[in-house]
Amino acid sequence: MPATKTAREAAVFELERFVQDCTAALDETAPEMAVREIVAGAVSDPAALMRAIGEPERGGVYTLHHSDRLTVLNLVWGPEMDLMPHDHRMWASIGIYTGRETNLFWRRGPEGLERMGSKELDAGDATWLGETAIHSVTNPLGRLTGALHVYGGDFFGTPRSEWDTETLEEAPYDVVKLRRLFDESNRRLDEMRGDRPA
Repeated sequence: MPATKTAREAAVFELERFVQDCTAALDETAPEMAVREIVAGAVSDPAALMRAIGEPERGGVYTLHHSDRLTVLNLVWGPEMDLMPHDHRMWASIGIYTGRETNLFWRRGPEGLERMGSKELDAGDATWLGETAIHSVTNPLGRLTGALHVYGGDFFGTPRSEWDTETLEEAPYDVVKLRRLFDESNRRLDEMRGDRPA
């Protein structure tokens, strides 16, 4: 008689169902909290999630779903990668499925940007950010960190701001700079792995 699988072994993450559940949650009274619970459920079984979307191999922003109401990203931070303070201008739910993410929170004040506090997320943790949140992100580990990010809107079509890490001067969000940061993190990753360009 074949052995029966445990519930954990049988767990399957289905991206299409995940997107449907998140989309349905948009019509709830507190959609960001409802989506946070859905994200928390997804990252509670990192193995099942990675079977569906793949284990992280390179730093980058990988789009899993994109519409005017909802954006779902598989965001992979490179080793020891730092992302400058920035806003989203929409709520976000974030869940870590491997590695660690350190968030520093900021707010606009009379003297400019002011630091408010921090929160560290480990694999299996989930949180949410309000639509006015400003944060910077660090992967404190010497390996890749993978996170599921769900945004309540069109992440790519919404104008946003970023702040210089040293001067804290505000500027329009620079996608070219973001790509460069990921490229640099991937070069560090290659060096750590002992890979050399051809």
